[in-house]
Amino acid sequence: MSVPYAFRALRHRNYRLYFAGQGVSLIGTWMQRVAMSWLVYRLTGSAAWLGLVGFAGNLPTFLLAPLAGAWIDRSDKRRLLIATQALAAAQAAALFLLVATDAVRVWHLMLLSIVLATVNAFDMPGRQSLVVEMVEDRADLPNAIALNSSMVNSAKLIGPSVAGLAIGFLGEAVCFGLNAASYVAVLLALAAMRVPAKERRGGRGRVWADMVEGARAVRRNPLQGRALLLLAIVSLVGIPYGVLMPVFAKEILRGGPQTLGFLMAAPGFGAVLGALRLASLRRTDRLPTHVVRAAALFGAALVAFSMSRWLGVSLVLLAIAGFAQMTQMASTNTILQTTVEDGMRGRVMSFYTMSFQGTMPVGNLLAGAAATVLGAPGTVALCGALSMLAAALFADLARHRVASPVQSPGSV
Repeated sequence: MSVPYAFRALRHRNYRLYFAGQGVSLIGTWMQRVAMSWLVYRLTGSAAWLGLVGFAGNLPTFLLAPLAGAWIDRSDKRRLLIATQALAAAQAAALFLLVATDAVRVWHLMLLSIVLATVNAFDMPGRQSLVVEMVEDRADLPNAIALNSSMVNSAKLIGPSVAGLAIGFLGEAVCFGLNAASYVAVLLALAAMRVPAKERRGGRGRVWADMVEGARAVRRNPLQGRALLLLAIVSLVGIPYGVLMPVFAKEILRGGPQTLGFLMAAPGFGAVLGALRLASLRRTDRLPTHVVRAAALFGAALVAFSMSRWLGVSLVLLAIAGFAQMTQMASTNTILQTTVEDGMRGRVMSFYTMSFQGTMPVGNLLAGAAATVLGAPGTVALCGALSMLAAALFADLARHRVASPVQSPGSV
């Protein structure tokens, strides 16, 4: 199949199926996230409840990710994802029924958020690990990872916009219902894939040993370990700036909901550009340099944003921050995927999930607390400064080089 170089991973049938199905499902996922936040605030009128539900909805992912990684390495990844996607669909359907019948209470939302986070602890590293089995030519793996990032952030642009209209005209229930229905697309795609069967590793009673083995593997590889640690630090101290966007929209830029929408969309726009840029790269050897520079650029953009009092300038700076954030995340992902042994892939990618997904809820709580003392601009400036400091401390990463993936026999 002839495709432009920037979209070369779409030559592979399994990846095309995944890309199409997941693209539909992720729009539903972002619709649900917006509807969930709006519903929590409508029921409680409390910003504290927003933070609590968000924290509870991410903590299981952090706690269970190492166990999930060991489980994934000994499982059929496609069948595992069919199970996790079906469970996520059931969670969305439960939300739809509770809201549509006006029976929902905030404890329902807390409990179902924990359920989804538990499912995601297995689903997220499982999806990351399956990518390599969907792309027969390993030389196309970096492109597949970058395209996946662009798909996620495109959905982040579309989903919230559609959710805002749907909530305004029809209520939150429709967002949960559409999300539940959107999982049909990815389930059909997974069912239609033709993934060669692989010998399962491990046996009964070895899960804990496998978890320890995975941690040791990351520790032995200085490039993997330091790239993950830098990502975890930036996710903890930098990325939580997003929770303060309502304050900037109302108090700093003197706007309303539309202003908030622009501020939330700008990083997504930059992230799409960053992912497409990575998809166009023909060399992967300098990815560690991209990781360090992106972390520094992200921090600098946040510091500059904290000082802006003009909407246009703020949007440009947030787009730059989104571009840098995506460059660091996708580059780190590619480094891991191209240097990890196949038998360790699930465990190593579970640490990737922990590094960016697991640290954010703690960072959100810290950012909220800091804002009460420093104010929103001061807190975001601190987030940016700490991100730049982390980039400086890990500057030696730029000396590493990553070998380009070897082209596999029988590649298309």
